[in-house]
Amino acid sequence: MNTPNIRFKGFGGDWEQRKVSELFKVTRGYVLAAPETDEMPSDEKPYPVYSSQTKNNGLMGYYKNYLYENAITWTTDGANAGTVCYRAGKFYCTNVCGVLLSDEGYSNKMVAEALNTIAWKHVSKVGNPKLMNNVMSEIEICIPKTVDEQVKISEYFDNLDNLITLHQRKCNSMKQVKKYMLQKMFPKQGEKVPEIRFKGFTDDWEQRKLGDCCREFKSGSFIPASDIEESGEYPVFGGNGLRGYTSEYNHDGEFALIGRQGALCGNMNYSTGKAYFTEHAVAVQANDSADTKFMYYLLGKMNLGQYSDQSAQPGLAVGKLVKMEGLFPSVDEQKKIGKHLASIDNLITLHQRKSDSLIEIKKFMLQNMFPNK
Repeated sequence: MNTPNIRFKGFGGDWEQRKVSELFKVTRGYVLAAPETDEMPSDEKPYPVYSSQTKNNGLMGYYKNYLYENAITWTTDGANAGTVCYRAGKFYCTNVCGVLLSDEGYSNKMVAEALNTIAWKHVSKVGNPKLMNNVMSEIEICIPKTVDEQVKISEYFDNLDNLITLHQRKCNSMKQVKKYMLQKMFPKQGEKVPEIRFKGFTDDWEQRKLGDCCREFKSGSFIPASDIEESGEYPVFGGNGLRGYTSEYNHDGEFALIGRQGALCGNMNYSTGKAYFTEHAVAVQANDSADTKFMYYLLGKMNLGQYSDQSAQPGLAVGKLVKMEGLFPSVDEQKKIGKHLASIDNLITLHQRKSDSLIEIKKFMLQNMFPNK
C-alpha cells in the first residue's frame, strides 16, 4: 500500500513512487578549508557551512559566501554516509556532502525525512562507507502527489525538530551551569573557601577523611544475573549504574554510589529509597557530621577513577578510598550546596527526558506518516 497510517485531514489517494533523479538535480558541495570558517555567524561571514552529519547536525561554522539555498544534503563518505538533512536558507557545504536541488518544491523537510529512512540501505560497505551521486540518483522514494501535503508534513517535523533542539540546548546549557557552579562552589586547590557561597557562611572549610564522615562506606552484595530483570520492584545498581530490577533490596535510604570496577570505575550515581547495590558499587552514606548529597558532588569532583589500580580489570579499593581526604564546610552549608546542585541536575534530567520523549514521538510518526514498504 502506498498510503500512510496517519494522515492530515483533507488528503487522500495513494502516494507515488519516484526516483531521486526525476525530482532533483543531483550535485555536491566544494572543498573549504576549516580555518576559513567561524564558530559564530557575523555580518562578514553569515552563512552556515555544513560537512558530514556528525556533531551539531553537521554545522562546521560560518563563511562569507554560500553555494545553495533551501536544498537537501546527504553525507557521501565516512561513518555517517547516507544521513540526509533539509537545509533551509542559504548555506555552504563541503565536498563530503551531496546536494539535491529542485525548482518545483521537492526540496523540503518531508522529502528529506523520507530519504533519510532509506538512503542508508544503499550505502556501500566495502572499505570506506560511501553513498555517491550516481547511487543516490537511482533511489526510489514514496511521496505525496501534492506539494501541499508535503508542506504539511514538513511543517509538522520542523516543529518536532525545533522542540527537540530547544530541550537539548537547555539541557546542554544547564550542564554548563553545573560545571561552572562545581568550579566555584568548592574551594580551589590550596584554598579553604569557595568563590561562590551562600549568604551567612564565612568559616573556612575543614580537611577531613572521607571515612570519618560516613556511617556506611562499603561495597554491595553479589546478585546472580538471572535475578535481574528489565522491570521490577527495586532497581539494581552495579559499577556502571543501573543494571535492571529485582524483587529484593539490600539498602534503603539515600546513597552516593561509586563505581568500583571496570572501565568506568569512579563514576558516580545516586540512589533514593529501596534498591539493591552489587559488589561492584560502593555505597556511601553520610553520618551526622556530613550530608550525603554534598558528598555525592564532592566525590564526583575528586575524579576517583584516577586512583584505580592498573591491572587488566581496573578497580578501586574501598580501604584506600576511606582514607582519602576532602574539604567540608558545616553540615548546613553542605545541605544548601547539595540541594542547589541537585536542582540543576533535576533540570538537566527534565530537558533530557523531554528531548528523548520527543525523539521517540518523531520515530513513531516517521513510521506511521510514511507508507510502510
